[in-house]
Amino acid sequence: MGHIGRTGAVAAGVAALVVPLTVVLGAAPAQAASCTTSKGPYQKQVEKFLGRPVDGKQSAADCKAIRSFQLKHGITPTIGYAGPVTWGVMDLMNKQKAAGKTPNKAGKCPVNKGRIACVDLTRQLSWVQDGKKLVYGPVAVRTGRDGYETRTGLKKIYWRHKNHVSSIYDVPMPYSQFFDGGQAFHSVGVSMWNPPGSHGCVNMTKTAAVKYWSLLKNGDDVYVYGRKPGT
Repeated sequence: MGHIGRTGAVAAGVAALVVPLTVVLGAAPAQAASCTTSKGPYQKQVEKFLGRPVDGKQSAADCKAIRSFQLKHGITPTIGYAGPVTWGVMDLMNKQKAAGKTPNKAGKCPVNKGRIACVDLTRQLSWVQDGKKLVYGPVAVRTGRDGYETRTGLKKIYWRHKNHVSSIYDVPMPYSQFFDGGQAFHSVGVSMWNPPGSHGCVNMTKTAAVKYWSLLKNGDDVYVYGRKPGT
């Protein structure tokens, strides 16, 4: 989170996916840099997700593929172990993909507000709709970690700052659009699935943040609902 100029409001910092489990590796070093030969409890699920032969056995090729995925998304330890954190990210990706172009199929985000930005914490998805019409998205986002949850409910964008910098964490928050105290949409330069989470902001890729900047304005509605995994 950060200080919003001279207004005294607080702005949120960097966010990511949190999965409420830790990897148990037995004797394997927690931060080892090399591949593990141990199969994980989610070996078959991870193999299927990565398009590997689904045999439930750890191979050198399996480990290399898993480790590459972990490195890409900032999942530690990066030793190619098919544990709950890695599978939790993959499972969330599957659910996000399943949303397709009907993210509001369940009707949880209001359709009587005109243009509105929806944030589904459970699936870590956001989109912009106008009534029942999908305007943009859905896109994967990273919301508040445990203890710094993105607050739910109906809000409004009240302040926008294209080149905002958090004064608390001294990190850039490009294309910031604040909607609840210090909580804002803004871009980050890391994977949307990089743990552990934000201090409340809804983090986006630059592409998504730029699009939101062009679609939204002060006074537009934002609706946040659901519960992020691990919070």
